[in-house]
Amino acid sequence: MKQIKIGSITVSKTAYGCMRIGNKTASEAESAVKTALELGINFFDNADIYCDGKSEEFFGKAVKGTDRDSIFIQSKCGIRPGYYDFSKEHIISSAEASIKRIGCGYLDVLCLHRPDVLLEGEEVAAAFDSLFSRGLVRNFGVSNFNPMQIELLKRYIDYPLLVNQLQLGLFHTGMIDSGMCVNMENSFARDLDGGVLPYSQLNGMVIQAWGPMRSANGYFPQDKTVSDKMAVLEKWGKKYGISKEAVAIAFIDRIKNVQPILGTTNPERIKALAAADGIELCRRDWYAIYTETGKLVP
Repeated sequence: MKQIKIGSITVSKTAYGCMRIGNKTASEAESAVKTALELGINFFDNADIYCDGKSEEFFGKAVKGTDRDSIFIQSKCGIRPGYYDFSKEHIISSAEASIKRIGCGYLDVLCLHRPDVLLEGEEVAAAFDSLFSRGLVRNFGVSNFNPMQIELLKRYIDYPLLVNQLQLGLFHTGMIDSGMCVNMENSFARDLDGGVLPYSQLNGMVIQAWGPMRSANGYFPQDKTVSDKMAVLEKWGKKYGISKEAVAIAFIDRIKNVQPILGTTNPERIKALAAADGIELCRRDWYAIYTETGKLVP
């Protein structure tokens, strides 16, 4: 499996997201996680809120007995019922609870899940210092932040922010569209995120693409509003010998500094999507898929 560097660590280019495994039985969750491991995926994304902590518990059971140094575990914190909380106490207690639920000893990466408008940078800095000095967290990142929010946070902390987890997929391409249509008078030119894609590439931050299979009305193969695009993906899938869903993964995987996160709990679907890792779309085909699914190349 292709590799990507997140700071000083080298991990699988494809990550597995554990959000939904808490909705399954423990054995089903284990099957999903072990399928990912067997395919060469060694980076796993968690969060304290996923299924009220059950996803982390099931993940911990699934990797019990696995060499800790062979896998890289990320979790996220900061979301509470109805509000966001970047207080020192909450960040520390959330990270400690995630480590306990997983039984992993430490987190390779801890991300702040969604921006807290009431951010007090000194509180975050104190929390990060405590977790790092105690060996509980080795690296830090963010999720769903725009560039200015990242710059604000960087003013206070002494640690590089290695990742930014953002929604990105073939049917959610705003960060691509706005860069393609700079200064044009069309809807694709709208910059809703402050140029987060080039900002991340410029600053060596990996964009972790969550929801790569999403469209406006859910999982895109079942979304009737994009049903006319399925023939396009079928065509490209046949050319590259992968499923139409894997074409969508290959599309975002082709972008520099992007790590797709697979979220399905179905082992066969995990295998089908992971097949995208063996594909590198040529430049002409990448742009063809982009335009044939309804986007504009001026």
